[in-house]
Amino acid sequence: MYSLNRATIIGNLTREPETRQTPSGQNVCTFSVATNRAWQGTDGKKQEASEFHNVVAWGKLADICGQYLNKGRKVYIEGRLQTRDWEGQDGVRRYRTEIVTENMIILDRAGAPDVTASSSSSSSDFGGNAFTPPSPPMQDDPAPNPDDEIKIEDIPF
Repeated sequence: MYSLNRATIIGNLTREPETRQTPSGQNVCTFSVATNRAWQGTDGKKQEASEFHNVVAWGKLADICGQYLNKGRKVYIEGRLQTRDWEGQDGVRRYRTEIVTENMIILDRAGAPDVTASSSSSSSDFGGNAFTPPSPPMQDDPAPNPDDEIKIEDIPF
């Protein structure tokens, strides 16, 4: 039997990312992302709700998140859910569910370049994480002429 632990969200950062280093020297970056949902209630009025997601990035991806992300930025986050538990100083057991991100894409253009970053076990150049620099902007593709004949061999599928 197989199982799947996958989380994909698009939302806005609710606070500045916090980057720190573990005692073993590995970088970790934590931040929070809000997602919004809107629907029409039974009374016909528009309803809205927000969810807040704790996100954790490790290694080179943590460095990238700490460098390029800011409060308010719109991001795509993909990763896995993980729940940590610990005992607080007051003796109460605490739990925190987080998205451990493996892919992050900045979706807005708030004064910084577009950034796509991912964590990959196959990449050794960046200590197990891969960073894809932003691609150059695409040139405008002219609209097709509606009078041009479409040939069956020109269709790519």
